[in-house]
Amino acid sequence: MRDEVADEQLMELYRDGDAGAFDVLYRRHKGGLFRYLFRLCKNQGVAEELFQDVWSNIIRSRERYQPSAKFSTVLYKVAHNRLIDHIRQTHEIALSLDVEDEDGDCPAQLIPADPGVQPEILVERKRLAESLVENIEALPALQREAFLLREEAGLSLDEIALATGVTPETAKSRLRYAVARLRDGLRGLR
Repeated sequence: MRDEVADEQLMELYRDGDAGAFDVLYRRHKGGLFRYLFRLCKNQGVAEELFQDVWSNIIRSRERYQPSAKFSTVLYKVAHNRLIDHIRQTHEIALSLDVEDEDGDCPAQLIPADPGVQPEILVERKRLAESLVENIEALPALQREAFLLREEAGLSLDEIALATGVTPETAKSRLRYAVARLRDGLRGLR
């Protein structure tokens, strides 16, 4: 029954003492949040540390939670801020999309295989996926972040702006440039 409850309501339930509501929120967002952090820092250990810090911040601030924005926007804003703090502390960031999912599959291997599809088509799909990953990695950091927040977290332009602390126009511009670069990078492949 909780699986149908909105994130914001779950967070309010958690704020009011329902630990099970947090479990549902965590289960819903753990994969996307970890991939977002890992893809931006490229270091699994650092991503795991940041991931734990983000959830710890959510837990510590639960009593002050007010649903003024979507929970996912709040979650990714905390993640963005924690990532920025890490970058400031270490002066390093390596951006990558070479993250494995829970089954150990890499993005290029996530293309569903249709048993009726010819092997050369599967090879072509894998090549396109690998090229997409390379093109995303080649994006400037701010454009890559906007793109990942849109595609990985499913945030709207206003939510991306709120999560990253920029105006909606800046978020829109970053996303537009990212998509244009990706299209240009993939144009010659088909």
